[in-house]
Amino acid sequence: MAVMYAVVAAGCGVPDDSKPPGDTIRVSPDDGSRGVPAHGTVKVFVSEGTLRSVRMVRRGDGSARAVPGRFSADRRGWRPDLTAGHGLELSAKYTVDAVAVDGEGRRTARHTTFTTKVPPHRFIGFFRPEHRQTVGTAMIVSLDFNRPIEDRAAVERAIQVSAVPRVPVAAHWFGRSRLDFRPRQFWRPGTRVTLDLRLRDVRGGKGAYGVQRKTVWFRVGRDQRSVVDVGRRTLTVRRGARVVERFPVTAGTRKNPTYNGRMVISEKYPVTRMNGETVGFGGEYDIDDVPHAMRLTRSGTFLHGNYWADSHVFGKKNTSHGCVGLADKRGGSPRSPAGRFFRHSLVGDLVTVRGSHDRTVAANNGLGGWNMAWERWQSGSALD
Repeated sequence: MAVMYAVVAAGCGVPDDSKPPGDTIRVSPDDGSRGVPAHGTVKVFVSEGTLRSVRMVRRGDGSARAVPGRFSADRRGWRPDLTAGHGLELSAKYTVDAVAVDGEGRRTARHTTFTTKVPPHRFIGFFRPEHRQTVGTAMIVSLDFNRPIEDRAAVERAIQVSAVPRVPVAAHWFGRSRLDFRPRQFWRPGTRVTLDLRLRDVRGGKGAYGVQRKTVWFRVGRDQRSVVDVGRRTLTVRRGARVVERFPVTAGTRKNPTYNGRMVISEKYPVTRMNGETVGFGGEYDIDDVPHAMRLTRSGTFLHGNYWADSHVFGKKNTSHGCVGLADKRGGSPRSPAGRFFRHSLVGDLVTVRGSHDRTVAANNGLGGWNMAWERWQSGSALD
């Protein structure tokens, strides 16, 4: 099952006087809910305005399958169409993305995730990327297990990641609930990577056995790598050996710096909400409609569009709480720097930050495994 992280968080924001009103869109079950029963109720509703779009997706079996639903007559509510045989499935992860519009035409967005109940004494691994997805050359195969794995060697033996053209691929455990795979160097464009899961009936611990048996694959696209120079406040984009774009940016302040190091785009959202309370910044910001958002870390670092800053900020001053901002317009302009970068980027593309006052991002914070030397990466395997 493919995994996605909740997107109600970011390490950046705006001053209080630019903060839009609070929760307009509400989703049930709550974001991050676990163990939701198969008969659980799913609903989306707005306290003001109307719902423009709602997309609910079941992410399992290596693919994303949309769940149909219906709006209420006044378009202030939405529910999945359970009468069509699309009820909640056990051992599954669901995402809900909703966009609402108020009376002045201003968009707000909300993204939530929840997982359904896993049968007792069973474990599953939520994995990424998706089956048949095209990704960047820095993509890392990552599995998050729904319960701690005691016999990590047995589980690792039951999972194989292979590539054509063939390259060595090694596993690395982060604790007992996450297992990542990467090659020594970045994937070559055009490589086909296969993830083979043979976890059914594999014992992961006392009384806990796997349920998955499936094979999925993904394709590696063109080689795009970008560098954020915090001191110069620039984002340089390379395709192969050629510089194709250079954008002015605003990054983290000295008080709230951006992580240094290699990061990988793990999620992309045309519009999302960013709330400072979820990452320790209290009520400093709560932005309902951040455009062109691309996640770089699990802790909340994004590269995203910024419509609220004065135009002179980009390339001249670092003003964020840790994210990297590109000039944009409210609602997201496809012709803006943020829109162009978003359109030409893939999940799995590398973004390297340098010149910041912060430390190097941890290897388990997002897909940060490229910050670890190959020998140390290999030492994280549970196999001899």
